[in-house]
Amino acid sequence: MPNPFFSTSLDDRLAQHAALDGPTTLLDWFRATAPEVPAYRRFLAGHGLAPESVATFEDFARLPLTNKPNYMHAHPLPERCRGGSLLDCDRVAVSSGSTGQPTFWPRSVRHEFDIALRFEQVFRDSFQAHERPTLAVVCFALGNWVGGLYTASCLWHLGQKGYPLLVATPGNKQEEIFRVVRELAPHFEQTVLLGYPPFVKDVIDAGLAEGIDWPRHRIKLVFAGEVFSEEWRSLVGQRTGSTAVCYDSASLYGTADGGVLGNETPLSIAARRFLAQHPQAARELFGESRLPTLVQYDPLSRYFELHEGTLVVSGDNGVPLFRYHIADKGGLVGHAELLAFLADHGAKLEDYGLDPARPTRALPFAYVFGRADFTVSYYGANIYPENIAVGLEQPDIQAFATGKFVLEVRETPAGDSELRVTVELLPGIAADAGKAARLAESIRAQLLRLNSEFANYIPAERQTPRVELKPFGDAGYFPAGVKHRYTRR
Repeated sequence: MPNPFFSTSLDDRLAQHAALDGPTTLLDWFRATAPEVPAYRRFLAGHGLAPESVATFEDFARLPLTNKPNYMHAHPLPERCRGGSLLDCDRVAVSSGSTGQPTFWPRSVRHEFDIALRFEQVFRDSFQAHERPTLAVVCFALGNWVGGLYTASCLWHLGQKGYPLLVATPGNKQEEIFRVVRELAPHFEQTVLLGYPPFVKDVIDAGLAEGIDWPRHRIKLVFAGEVFSEEWRSLVGQRTGSTAVCYDSASLYGTADGGVLGNETPLSIAARRFLAQHPQAARELFGESRLPTLVQYDPLSRYFELHEGTLVVSGDNGVPLFRYHIADKGGLVGHAELLAFLADHGAKLEDYGLDPARPTRALPFAYVFGRADFTVSYYGANIYPENIAVGLEQPDIQAFATGKFVLEVRETPAGDSELRVTVELLPGIAADAGKAARLAESIRAQLLRLNSEFANYIPAERQTPRVELKPFGDAGYFPAGVKHRYTRR
């Protein structure tokens, strides 16, 4: 019997999900799954509970949270799977996490179909890839690391479903990506690059330098792994020849633990672009002076809850997630609730790139800031990397800076605190005092615009950061092949 992913259209599949009650479906899944997982039975027993004691959704919502230390690292890997065996799964991925300690995440092909729906939403609703022959180029690292092969596998499922899609897997090797684009892209109506935002931008910039005509290939972009600004999206879109900003790119919110949990949609992008231009409304909605990633999600695939301003998720996987605390700072907003908020603030989303003639999905929203420990404190103000990034993404700055930076607070010889931003220059660009001064003023202007704590807590004479310029690929700050960290303490 074919899996419903292949036999049911995206519209019908999401309509089926909309007709179901999320809490009831979650409870049914819990009752069928939890007793089969030895580690989870033991985890609950340690709290004086048993899966059979969960009779209502209210019972479920009172269950203790699981996380990496108290659950994933406390029980052998096979016992976290159904039946206490890895043989329920047929593939495995690895994540390094923030500590660098590898964690293994087994899954079966059947666990990929819900995740493939998220890719299908992007490829169909945004890129119209069901009717346009499309080349998809996977630019995530390959091997055991979760991003590359998981992405490729979900895209293969789309091809098997009937999408006119060819998947190329050069991984994060620029020359191989260029080889694929030069040889294959001319045979397709559009080309999709999928990868981490800074790397994809590096590919685009380096490709322009090598004579690749990105606009000719009708480039679309899929990102994952980092929050970026709308200025950054516009800049990258200009370099690829984007003509429909809400439909030419999308970011996925995913984790190694749970797969893709939500995805940007044209509706969420248009809303985010409005909020980027109205910082006070954004602070009112999100409660912070930085702009999170805003995605829509399917509660029948991944069920979200909030715990002290951080996200908790439940969902099926090789290692089933039961109230799993992913610890990403963020929140949840209902579909009608967000649209009402935007209307109350005078938002006309067609002015921000949404095509009113194209339908949208009535799915709830999640917003994600990422980990809460990437800020620095300066005169009592929380300074976010997202605020700094906007200062580097102004058109005149992008002429000489890559967009990568390191934010830190240091003590001067006089004992004063100093906000320091170390910035990577584009290849072949030399450092000079004029560039540093332009960067410092651009960063200060955006901090004043976006961050009310910065504007009100910090004395005016301390608001201009000290900017240091480093050459492209500097080993101390911007080593090649390493996931970049934007803050130091």
